Amino acid sequence: MLKARLIRLADQAHEHTHDHHQLVLSLSGRAEFEVNGRGGEVCRMRACLVPGDADHQFAGMGDNRMLIVDLDEQGISSEDLELLTHLFETPRYPQLDADFQNLLSYAGAELERYGSDPLLARSLGGVLLRALHLRLFGEQAPRLLGTLNLERLDAYIGEHLARRISVAELAQVACLSPSHFHAQFKDSVGLTPHQYLLKTRLDRAARLLRESALPLIRIAEECGFSSQSALTTAMRRYLGLTPKRLRGAE
Repeated sequence: MLKARLIRLADQAHEHTHDHHQLVLSLSGRAEFEVNGRGGEVCRMRACLVPGDADHQFAGMGDNRMLIVDLDEQGISSEDLELLTHLFETPRYPQLDADFQNLLSYAGAELERYGSDPLLARSLGGVLLRALHLRLFGEQAPRLLGTLNLERLDAYIGEHLARRISVAELAQVACLSPSHFHAQFKDSVGLTPHQYLLKTRLDRAARLLRESALPLIRIAEECGFSSQSALTTAMRRYLGLTPKRLRGAE
């Protein structure tokens, strides 16, 4: 069984268990999940993989539109079974690169228009699963992940997040040329350095909005946004919520 569907997740927290695996993706907005005690966020830049039989809680955060792929292991080929075993061995919140986000937008538009066609829904769900599997377990991933000291880069980014950080600067930290660093970083992380910096800024801003009473202009400054309006625009575009809505969503 493989089925792709569109749904809005309610703001109220829900908790349940089901015997099929589930891939949760965001077309717009965000949701919070906790799967077997491991918490995470679903947004345009991050998905959630829920293994079958896993206890999980979830709640939508304001306006959202989720694409959910439901699937079980009955009647599938041995090759597909290996794919599912890899993907759903443990709860995951994988990062989504720009190409995958474009694929997701296409799949969402097709489901919005032809979602009643079960063959189309199965095919689109299968494509999304395979594309995500290749990003997580493709042949190049194990070789490239070890080429960058991501912990060192994260520490540097965190220390200097309040100001502009260039790709050339990060390349110097990694002791690579800018072009080589850009290619290695995208292959290793699945995002360009610019996308990763934006994600880090948004993650910190979202955390400060939820956990502090700092005024929005201070949060924008601390997270490296040029202005309060720049932060608001980025949050609306990539998280589907304004800072005000995010701060008020509990």
